[in-house]
Amino acid sequence: MSEADLATHVLLFLFVVAFVAGFVDAIAGGGGLIAIPALLMTGLPPLEVLGTSKLQALFGSGSATIAYARQGHVDLRKIFPMAVISFCGAVLGAMVATILPIDVLRAGLPVILIAIAIYFAVKPDIGVVERHPRLSLFVFGLTIVPLIGFYDGLFGPGTGSFFMFAFVSLAGFGILKATAHTKVLNFASNLGGFAVFFVGGAVIWKVGLLMALGQTIGAQLGSRLAMKNGSKIIRPMLVLSCIAMATKLILEADFPIRVWLGF
Repeated sequence: MSEADLATHVLLFLFVVAFVAGFVDAIAGGGGLIAIPALLMTGLPPLEVLGTSKLQALFGSGSATIAYARQGHVDLRKIFPMAVISFCGAVLGAMVATILPIDVLRAGLPVILIAIAIYFAVKPDIGVVERHPRLSLFVFGLTIVPLIGFYDGLFGPGTGSFFMFAFVSLAGFGILKATAHTKVLNFASNLGGFAVFFVGGAVIWKVGLLMALGQTIGAQLGSRLAMKNGSKIIRPMLVLSCIAMATKLILEADFPIRVWLGF
């Protein structure tokens, strides 16, 4: 199916999907696993789906970043170097994605997501206040950030949850501060991945920009809800988002482990 073949009701559906994805992603991450299946349902080619998804996600993460920064939850001086590293990691990951099978990543991702969900579920006070960091921001930026950025370019689902987990468990951030800074790094990695798809001509602009509008509105509402309620809303949403993403991946007909075992 081409861009011109998409009916008005399909475009409206994608707009609503993008709104929901932006809302959820601004709070806990996981918007990609809402938007990408919806795009695939339209019959667009997989490569264009990924490129278009990166475009609309770019607006969602960018909108959330602006919302958090305006309220003083983002230290731009400290996070900017990490954002550059996240961007570069995502560019490299997107380039590698064209030659590297990702079945192993898909097989292991649900386990990681469930582990993150359990971590935040069994520690109700985690991220409520800032703690002593296990890694300095310098080391964190040189090790953890490029790895997650690379993953976002290579595959993507759960990137926001991974950044949040890393900020809380390793950098000692409170959960609202972690959420705000996650959006900055996620914006940078989205931009890096989008740049690769843009150069390759794999972006459906009409669809991407329409979904970008939905993402922007959803991200604004989601970020405001997160700032108003803090860990009371972010932690449950993070747990539910991780479990939902893991379940979605496991139930897919082409999930690698199911294919390998013949289920």
